[in-house]
Amino acid sequence: MQANVIRIGTRGSPLALAQAYEVRERLMRAHGLPEASFEIVVIKTAGDRILDRPLAEVGGKGLFTKEIEDALLTHEVDLAVHSMKDMQTELPEGLVIGATLPREDVRDAFISLDYRSLADLPHGAVVGTSSLRRQAQVRRLRPDLEVVGFRGNVQTRLKKLRDGVATATFLACAGLNRLGLSDQIARAIPTSEMLPAVAQAAIGIEIREGDTATAALVAPLDHAETAVCVAAERAFLRKLEGSCRTPIAGLATLESGRLQFRGEILTPDGRVSHATERSGPASDAGLLGTSAAEELLGRAGPGFFTTAG
Repeated sequence: MQANVIRIGTRGSPLALAQAYEVRERLMRAHGLPEASFEIVVIKTAGDRILDRPLAEVGGKGLFTKEIEDALLTHEVDLAVHSMKDMQTELPEGLVIGATLPREDVRDAFISLDYRSLADLPHGAVVGTSSLRRQAQVRRLRPDLEVVGFRGNVQTRLKKLRDGVATATFLACAGLNRLGLSDQIARAIPTSEMLPAVAQAAIGIEIREGDTATAALVAPLDHAETAVCVAAERAFLRKLEGSCRTPIAGLATLESGRLQFRGEILTPDGRVSHATERSGPASDAGLLGTSAAEELLGRAGPGFFTTAG
């Protein structure tokens, strides 16, 4: 057990802090430690600084993690808390995922002050979302709607709705639940309608490779079922990655030791999509994700990702 104060690196958004506090609380309970044993270290990332452009234009994944990972590598923090969907599929050399917390609600939430669902929106209504996946899925389901970029943290996006910037938006149910804002959800969208982002609703704890003390500290927090499902999804994404502007969705679930995986790729306009499913033992999680990606790559053809980008 570490004797010194344990420094937890995190972004400073209300949701990121809520996740860091959850990790701290779980560590306190697991080891009988007081709150004074921990320090929350807020680190501003490129994704937090760049607010005037879509993230896909400036690098996509890694924009919410790089500075925190740098602090981990330079021993400024002892562990880092991330939304797993923000993490690159290849971690920087010297870093590993030490634990994955139990997953929250994976579904997307439809949010509107005046309407209860996407189907209820009037023709031409404005839907705001910064997610390329959600943009493509909305355009596929409702090509008559106007889809606009919608950056900012949860509170910022809710304010934009109140200010009339858009009629509706989407957020992750998980984030709203963690912030105590589940009453803002007009409708939790079934995954059969909108497949979520890879690793949505999962929190990961990143540590230095070879740091046995911190590895032992976070090990009790690891939720094996979530870790297996996220591994399948990240293997799927890893095989597909080549364009950060390609909308990609993937979800794995585990029942009685058997993993069910669904994956999807779309063009940004939502007009073309390819989906597939896999089922197999949990021990084959990575292989199932990779196999699903290989199938979609073959079906989409070499021009799909070029066109999507």
